[in-house]
Amino acid sequence: MTVTTSASHDIVPTSLAVKAMRDNGYKNAAYAIAELMDNSIQAEATVVELLCADLDTTIDQRTRRRLNEVAVLDNGCGMSRETLQIALQFGNGTRLGSGTAGGMGRFGMGLPSASVSQCRRVDVWSWQNGHGSALRTYLDLDEIESGNLRSVPSPKKDPIPEKWQRAADDRSFARTGTLIVWSKIDRLLWRTSKALAENSAELIGRMYREWIHDERVEIRLKSFLGNYPSKLIADQKAKPNDPLYLMSNTTCPEPFSTKPMFQPFPNPDSYEIRPKIRFRGEEHEVVVRLSLATDEARAGDSSGSRPHGRHAARNVGVSVVRAGRELELDPSWTTSYDPRERWWGVEVRFDPGLDELFGVSNNKQFARNFSEAAKLDTASLIKEYGGSISKAREALAEEEDPVEPLLELVHRIQTNIREMRKVIGAQAEGRRTRKRYGDRDSTEKTATDVTRQRQKKGFKGRSDADEAKPAEERKAELSAQFERSGHSPEQAQELAAATIDKGMKYQIDVASLEGGAFFSVQPRGGVLLVTLNLDHPAYPLLLGARDPDALPDDVDLLKEKLAAAQGGLEMMLFAWARYEDEQIVPEQKRAAQNVRHDWGRMAEGFLGA
Repeated sequence: MTVTTSASHDIVPTSLAVKAMRDNGYKNAAYAIAELMDNSIQAEATVVELLCADLDTTIDQRTRRRLNEVAVLDNGCGMSRETLQIALQFGNGTRLGSGTAGGMGRFGMGLPSASVSQCRRVDVWSWQNGHGSALRTYLDLDEIESGNLRSVPSPKKDPIPEKWQRAADDRSFARTGTLIVWSKIDRLLWRTSKALAENSAELIGRMYREWIHDERVEIRLKSFLGNYPSKLIADQKAKPNDPLYLMSNTTCPEPFSTKPMFQPFPNPDSYEIRPKIRFRGEEHEVVVRLSLATDEARAGDSSGSRPHGRHAARNVGVSVVRAGRELELDPSWTTSYDPRERWWGVEVRFDPGLDELFGVSNNKQFARNFSEAAKLDTASLIKEYGGSISKAREALAEEEDPVEPLLELVHRIQTNIREMRKVIGAQAEGRRTRKRYGDRDSTEKTATDVTRQRQKKGFKGRSDADEAKPAEERKAELSAQFERSGHSPEQAQELAAATIDKGMKYQIDVASLEGGAFFSVQPRGGVLLVTLNLDHPAYPLLLGARDPDALPDDVDLLKEKLAAAQGGLEMMLFAWARYEDEQIVPEQKRAAQNVRHDWGRMAEGFLGA
């Protein structure tokens, strides 16, 4: 049988395929622009400019300023005629399958896919012998949909429009370079050039922070009116936006714009972890970097609501960096309802040879497998398989789980995040303690007053005898315990001194506790130290707001937190009810009931004080 074919029976009709490409999942225009900048940096550009042109138009008898065209210009190596034509083909490119050496590129989707996701026409000029020799080609969705354009037009010599020449930095129009212009813009979220430039600056600064900080590339963002670049609306040089806050001279507000806001964790000599991952017969090194907010960053009341704290709130998550460029700031690793997550930073760096393992999307915005791995409770998984990572990996391998090679990496990240949360909790408790001891109505003082009344009535506790010890001995005992909970030696001594000198019988602390208990009670120096388990699910639900920074600024989020706290309290009561119900032996059941009754009567006295 003879089969005839025609354009009307293409397996994937061109116009429909391009329409599908428009929905390629770019989060916003800034991510699409980053695809173009990837190409610029890979072409060894030292200057890249984002040029945004507005146009005054009449809408409903009112003159409104709207974004009309967007251009990305670089002084990279430029493209030959053949390369330029290939660059506008979907799924084609000069770096496909280039593995570890491929750098930022590799998927062959960036330029055309990113462009049509935001506009209906893209023109590309490129030159290798002065911009007067520039060649141009284009894609136009109107022509594609009408059937008049079925292949990328052969590049032709064409002068670069004067407005782009006038708008650009003199260094951009070097002997070689490329200019990409979006027009017929119909999908950009931001309606004006100023809004696009301002909203792109922070993201671009974060994506390319390493390149900008090392001065390997300068990125400028300019917006102007229509065909008149002299009518400049905004012009700024992108600064690094470091979610680890270890860089100087960044976008972070004062006083941390010129100095790091975080410090390496646990110290400058061991804040990098370099595990080896074997994948598809090759060994790859992954670099994990850790950082934690300094005491200065968290000093004072409501540091989270200050400009630097609000900046940190926009950089919450694990930064996933591929080939020196950030793919995403992945929030999967965070506790979404706890604002203190802003005070730690984790960066994971890998090479393109691990793209498939990490699950990198072709638009370079996600690492899906790595994000899924964040949901694993690696500690429980390892415990389930005999306390061995190797056995746990074997079990995942048998189930053909794609995250199996990532298990050890994920476990080390989760372990370090838990340790950083522990220190953050200790920082918060230390600040809170120092503040509330100036307050006559602190809960510790109220509980101490109730206990003193009970002592006068003849009730004795085992810790009471230690109150007769010398004050310095008592302070040393208490300080040692604070250090074990994660406080610095200086902070531990300060807390211990404040507790003893104020005559307090009680002190609250936070730490990671083994065994699943919600809290522990430790008599130290005549003080009853109640340590809350930072890892217990009840902690963020019931008492996570002990730190003012843990209270959401948003009213709706605050209501959600209060509702969660009420639900958490009810669940704790239900857990106790079930505990009593499971005491089958009558003596054990009566003992549990007696404890509940005695604790209730004790609480009545404390709460009624």
